[in-house]
Amino acid sequence: MSGDRPAGRRALPPVRLHSEAELARDALGTPLLARAVRLARWAGPETRVGAGGELVDEQLAPAAEVLGLPSDEDGRAYASEAWRIAVDTGLVEVTDPEDDDAEYGTVTAGGALPLVTGGSPQDVLALWQDAFDAVFADAIAPVLEDPDAIIGPDGEIDFDALGWDPEAETEFLDGVLGNLFLLTVGEAAAAEEGQVPLPALAASMIVPDDMREPTDAVLEQVSDAMMRLDDQFRLLEPIGLVEYRPVDEALMVEEGAEAALPAVEDDVSRYGLVKLTPLGLYGVRNRLVESGESVPAVGDLADKDADALLDGVAYYPDGAAQAETAQWLGARAPLQAARELLAAARGTDPGAPLRRLRCQQALALAGPEAEPAVRDVLDDRELGGLARVWLAEHGAQDVPPPPEAMVFWLAVDTIAAQLDAEGDLAELQDLIVGLAGQHGGFFDAVWRVDHPATVDVLEAMGRLHPDKKTAKDARKAAFKARSQG
Repeated sequence: MSGDRPAGRRALPPVRLHSEAELARDALGTPLLARAVRLARWAGPETRVGAGGELVDEQLAPAAEVLGLPSDEDGRAYASEAWRIAVDTGLVEVTDPEDDDAEYGTVTAGGALPLVTGGSPQDVLALWQDAFDAVFADAIAPVLEDPDAIIGPDGEIDFDALGWDPEAETEFLDGVLGNLFLLTVGEAAAAEEGQVPLPALAASMIVPDDMREPTDAVLEQVSDAMMRLDDQFRLLEPIGLVEYRPVDEALMVEEGAEAALPAVEDDVSRYGLVKLTPLGLYGVRNRLVESGESVPAVGDLADKDADALLDGVAYYPDGAAQAETAQWLGARAPLQAARELLAAARGTDPGAPLRRLRCQQALALAGPEAEPAVRDVLDDRELGGLARVWLAEHGAQDVPPPPEAMVFWLAVDTIAAQLDAEGDLAELQDLIVGLAGQHGGFFDAVWRVDHPATVDVLEAMGRLHPDKKTAKDARKAAFKARSQG
C-alpha cells in the first residue's frame, strides 16, 4: 500500500468494558463512595458544617464511628475525606446560614442520594464518575507542608509562591492514566499479574523516546515523579480506580529521603505496582473521551451497518475485532449479515484489502447459514477468492477451481491487507514466502494483476523476501508493473 491510511483509523485500541450493571455494583462497593453514602444517610439537620461545607472538628469523631473507624487522627481524616465526596457528588446538600450571625450551615439529603438504591446503573456510574473527578482534583492538589509560610496578604494561599501549576499537574496525571490505560487495553504490561511497575510508568512520562541512556538529572526527575505518583495512587485506590501496591516504605530508610530507582537485581515490586481495575478502565476512558480522544469500546458498532463495522474493526487487535464482530453478528440473521458484509467488502480504495480480510474473518464466525450468500459471489472478481476459501474451510465438495487471474489477484489483495494491518513481521514474511513459492512463475504473472496495490505489494516483497534472488525478481516485477501503469 502507499502508506496512506483511511481517515477513520482509530488512534487508541478498543477497550472491553464490563456491563454497566457490573460496573455500577463495583462502584457502590468502592470504599470511598460507600463511606460517603453512609455519611449522607447519617447526616441530618443537627449535623454541623463550616463555611466551606466541611464537617466541623466536633463532628469528625462521631462520623468516624458511623463508618466503623476509630476516632483517632486517621479515622477522622477518612471521615473528612468521605464527607467531602458526599458534598461534591450531591449526596448531601449544604446550605449557608441565612443569618450572618449563625455559626453553622445546614445539611439536607442531596438529590443524588436516592439514586444509590433507586437509580439506573448509568445514574450510579455518573455518581461514581463525579466522585472520581473529585478525588482526581485532590490528587493533583499541592502538598502543603507548612501552609502558614505561603499565606498571602489577603489571607488566602498564594499558589504562585507555592509554584503550583494546576494545568500542568492535571496534564501529567491524565498522561500517566492514559499510558496506564494503553498498557492495560493493549495487554502490554510487562509485570506480574498485569500490573505495571511504578518506575516504568513514571519513566514513560519523563524519559524522551530517543534517549538511550537517561542522564542523572532525568533519573532524578523520574524518582521524584515516582514518589508523587505513589501519593496519588494511594488516594485513587479507595475510589476503585486502581489496584495499587505502594512503594515499600523501607526503601526510604535504605535510600534516604527519596527512593532510588531499582537496580537490575532488585525486586521491582518494592518500588510500586499499579493496575487499572475494570471500573478504572471505564473512568479513565470517560476522561479521555471528554478530552477529545477517540476511544472505542467493544460493542460500539453492534447497531451500525456492515460498512461501519468493517471500517471500524480494520485496525483493532484480532481479539477485539473478533469480539466486536461476534456482537454485531449476534444481533442479525446470519444469511442477511453475510450478504451485508460481502457488499461492504467491495472496493478499490486503499482500505479495501483490509476490509476484505476482516470480512473473511467475520464470515468465519457467521456459521453455515451464510453459505448461499458466499456462493452468490463466487464469480465476483474481488470476492470470489475469499468465497472459495470459506467454502473449502467449511468442507464444501463442489467448489469450482478459481481462474488463474483470480488466484494472483487474491495473492496481491491478501498481502496488501497484511501490509496495511502492520501485523507481525515474521508472519508477513512467511505469507510472502508461501505465496511466492506456491505458484510457478509467480512474478511473471503477478505484475500484470490489475489491482491498485500491485506495485506496493511487489516492492514490499522485494524488501521482505529472505531469498536474495526472489527479492530481486520481485523488484523487477514491481518495475514492470509501475511502467505498465
